Amino acid sequence: MLESINGQTIEKPATANHEVKGYFSFIIPWVTFSKDGTTAEFQKFTTIGFPIGLNVYYSKKFGVSYEITPLVQWYHPTGGTAFSRTNNLLFDPGIIFRGKNGFNFVPRLAFETQGRYGFTPVFNKVYLKTKDVDYWFSVSIPTRFGNNVPVSVGGNLQIGFTLN
Repeated sequence: MLESINGQTIEKPATANHEVKGYFSFIIPWVTFSKDGTTAEFQKFTTIGFPIGLNVYYSKKFGVSYEITPLVQWYHPTGGTAFSRTNNLLFDPGIIFRGKNGFNFVPRLAFETQGRYGFTPVFNKVYLKTKDVDYWFSVSIPTRFGNNVPVSVGGNLQIGFTLN
């Protein structure tokens, strides 16, 4: 578009069209390490998270992600009665650095309702793109602090799909 100011013609910059996509997934925290020891999944309990989020892409190489994850835990103690409960809610916004061949790096902040906080580097790969859906998996390394609990570092696997 062209506008005139003081008799001069000035080209007006085009409005940026950001791309917004929603996604659904599930995440399994495989292992967590702290000074208190190692906690492996599927021993006395099983935890599964159900992340949902919005990605706002500002370019082919950069975006912002807003994710919220309710976590459900199933306890199956030896000799005890099994039960389940929602045990945490995680809000983890991050920046998306989009790479070649469907690879992405997403450093996230982390804020948990259990009183923990920290960061989570996420390594993501889109393995199948269709007209309507992108299928992907991620490996993440959550690092948490706070709530009078020792610092912990873990390893997670996340599998999901993004709506195009």
